[in-house]
Amino acid sequence: MSDIRRKATEIIRGHKAMDGAGVHLTRVLGIKTTNSFDPFLMLDGFDSHNPEDYIKGFPWHPHRGIETVTYLIDGAMDHGDSLGNKGSILAGGVQWMSAGSGIIHQEMPQASQHMLGCQLWVNLPRKDKMSEPSYGDIVASDVPKVEEPNAVVRVIAGNYKGTKGGFAPKYVQVTYLDVALKPGETWEYNGTANNETLFTYLFSGEMAVNEALDQMEHKGCAILYSASNENKEECETVRIKAGAEGARFALFAAEPLREPIAWGGPVVMNTRQELEQAFDEMDRGTFIKDNAAMV
Repeated sequence: MSDIRRKATEIIRGHKAMDGAGVHLTRVLGIKTTNSFDPFLMLDGFDSHNPEDYIKGFPWHPHRGIETVTYLIDGAMDHGDSLGNKGSILAGGVQWMSAGSGIIHQEMPQASQHMLGCQLWVNLPRKDKMSEPSYGDIVASDVPKVEEPNAVVRVIAGNYKGTKGGFAPKYVQVTYLDVALKPGETWEYNGTANNETLFTYLFSGEMAVNEALDQMEHKGCAILYSASNENKEECETVRIKAGAEGARFALFAAEPLREPIAWGGPVVMNTRQELEQAFDEMDRGTFIKDNAAMV
């Protein structure tokens, strides 16, 4: 394993927000973080024991130019789209939707004892923004699990120690891990070559990421780890220590796109003209270009 360590260079502590028809959530990443977290656009965390916080859901709304990745550790969410596709995300499941040229959908959480998870927005490359919409539903049993002495790692996408993820992204090669780290234990990840952007999001518990591993961060924060050199072929280790109650966190990694961003609500394109065209098509009823496909 490499002796070179990535350092935690940016800590984003999420703030309480409301979206959809009145869903209480933690907004972690957004328009102000697009440069340093490229190609990741937005991250919202869900953590509630009160169904009133989320039951009104996210009624019908459009998307273009992005991928949305919804993951639930606990809880359930029904979804459907304007093309007649329907399904449910249950505990441990994932929905990976590529909006591409345009889709209209809804996401409706169901009452449960605990709603815990997150939704990530991944920017699509310029050449793929008008691709055919598609989505994949991955049930918990199809997400590979790597059991280690100090942690259990669920491989949602990418590759971890030779185990391939339950979903294979088509456009942006994202690594997405869900790590349950035991109390007081230290976990290392060094699969960072060709993943310039790498960050973690803490669902629950506490974890230390500073050099001495003695400064604890609490749930609801995103931590960006930057490489110490420009040799992209050389892996650098990320080292994390759990607090007294353990830590449950996601790790995300990908190569940045380094393309201009024009962001207008649920639509993310490269130019203002493309944004205006998208909203004009919504007004004229020509927004939907293709039928979504299962992947």
